[in-house]
Amino acid sequence: MNQTGIDDKSPGLPVQDSQAIGMLWQVHPDLLCTLNPSGYIETYNAAWHSTLGWSGEDLSSRSIWEMIYPEDIERTRVEATAIAEGKSVSRFVNRWLHRDGGIRWISWAAVAKDGVMFCSGRDITEDKRQEAELQARTAERDRLWTLSQDMFARANLAGMMSAVSPGWTTILGWSERELLTRPYATFMHDDDRDVTLAALAQMGETGLPSRFQNRIATSDGGWKWIEWTVAPELEGQNFIAVGRDLSEVKAREAELAAAQDNLRQSQKMEAVGQLTGGLAHDFNNLLAGISGSLEMMNRRLAQGRLDDIERYISAANQATRRGAALTQRLLAFSRRQTLDPQVVKIDALVDGMLELIYRSVGPEIKVETNHQNGLWSNFVDAGQLENALLNLCINARDAMPNGGIIRIVTENRIIEGAESSKLNLPPGEYVRLTVADTGSGMAPETIAHAFDPFFTTKPTGQGTGLGLSMVYGFAGQSGGAVRIASELGQGTDVLVYLPRRLGEADVPTEDSGTAEAGPVTANKTVLLVDDEPLIRMVAAELLEEHGYNVLEAEDATSALKIIETGQVLDLLITDVGLPNGMNGRQLADAVRSIRAGLKVLFITGYAENAVLNHGTLDEGMRVVTKPFQMDQFEGIVRDMCSVAS
Repeated sequence: MNQTGIDDKSPGLPVQDSQAIGMLWQVHPDLLCTLNPSGYIETYNAAWHSTLGWSGEDLSSRSIWEMIYPEDIERTRVEATAIAEGKSVSRFVNRWLHRDGGIRWISWAAVAKDGVMFCSGRDITEDKRQEAELQARTAERDRLWTLSQDMFARANLAGMMSAVSPGWTTILGWSERELLTRPYATFMHDDDRDVTLAALAQMGETGLPSRFQNRIATSDGGWKWIEWTVAPELEGQNFIAVGRDLSEVKAREAELAAAQDNLRQSQKMEAVGQLTGGLAHDFNNLLAGISGSLEMMNRRLAQGRLDDIERYISAANQATRRGAALTQRLLAFSRRQTLDPQVVKIDALVDGMLELIYRSVGPEIKVETNHQNGLWSNFVDAGQLENALLNLCINARDAMPNGGIIRIVTENRIIEGAESSKLNLPPGEYVRLTVADTGSGMAPETIAHAFDPFFTTKPTGQGTGLGLSMVYGFAGQSGGAVRIASELGQGTDVLVYLPRRLGEADVPTEDSGTAEAGPVTANKTVLLVDDEPLIRMVAAELLEEHGYNVLEAEDATSALKIIETGQVLDLLITDVGLPNGMNGRQLADAVRSIRAGLKVLFITGYAENAVLNHGTLDEGMRVVTKPFQMDQFEGIVRDMCSVAS
């Protein structure tokens, strides 16, 4: 056997060319050989050893049938016979045994001349491996396409689908023909169509995958929520879509929402029960004091004993004031108290209250303050803020029965990002007032209920449970928030956030109510509107005693009839919560459209939103909260009537 396969003395072939061909024969990466009719290799090149591992001795002693994979022998014999019988060129693939026991795929081209077969074989084992992997992946994809519970589709941006998986029929009920012959937009819910098509258009423009949810029609007339992942193909006109049925997810979300609603309702009813229980307890005590005082007055009058009358009158008045204070605290918690906001410098307010705080907390408690320089101003009710600060200091004192330190800190804060979300406040500039103590601290479950009205951890009779709830309501009604930071044994920080006053100079306003009212011109006429006859009677008699001409009306309709008579008026006094479709603010606006500039005094049991215009009253309007002291009420009326309307 000759390894070169070239005779250097072949006739008609120059020696130089013969040597070049021989060199090419040896370095060629393909298997090259000549084969005799008996199936033995006559000549071969080096690739036989590098590709199949067979040595020259192996090739000399074996026929090709010993080296071909057994299952491919018969097919190879058929090809060899066809070549020997004159087939011009044969191309076929078979497997050969490697000397180490492995198998290699060889792609052959062969031709015969004068009984000798000339063969060239290329190792395509790697190609076959990749082809097998591709076939396996394709088979796996086909199984996934067929068996998956998700919905697969190939579609174009023009609006049609070219292929859909069986999952479409399983989930939605539509046949493959229906899905492929209708534009896919026709299956979308009307409210979702524009958003979905916009998302697909954006995917087409950017070439990036997209994810969205929409509702797709079912064949029985229903709708199902589907979550889609779509990705464009390389050519940019078609895309692949994978849809997952969210019916179970949405059902679980609905169940969770219902459970949360039930929990909130349960918590709300628990809070209402606690609120009404505490309210009933406190008001029954007050009513018992008032009714008892009135009954004793009646007894003493019947007995002709007048010496003790003044004492019972004082007791009844005191109980009434306590009831008014209780309702104010409740209204503060519900953010419905009547506020009198003004520009306030909180650091100055704190310093002005220190003497009262010292007396309230006692000598065993040290009070420290720390104010940031250049503290911003706020627009809040100074009196309510003072009450809130005093409440917080008293709570801090009660948490330190053996003494300790109260630190009052004021500082500017810019709230944004995650902190804004955590505090449930709009981003912006705030002043933070912190009252910190070194007391016993709070457990998490105590913090969770700290702002609930009538919730208290103090011994019976030592706390109403309304202090923190009042602070909470005041901060919220002022556009701020309050939070508690505490751990058992580590003290408590109560942080009150109040929005910065913007748009005006940081100069506190003067209290316009402190100026002494001038004398009232005689014969002032007042229109008094209230649906409660008892209040109307008492207020009218008081004003008449002071020389006013009082006209009475029980609702807005009656009041407007008096206005339409042309009656001269100096002041309109009206309850806010009037019956029969028109409230006190609406009445005031209607009257002012006829009598421009007429002064109006609102009387209200709580701060109805109808009274205020963005937190402030219009010029020439004031408000007084029920129950009020008669002297206070008459003084406000005198003040408003002292200047001509």
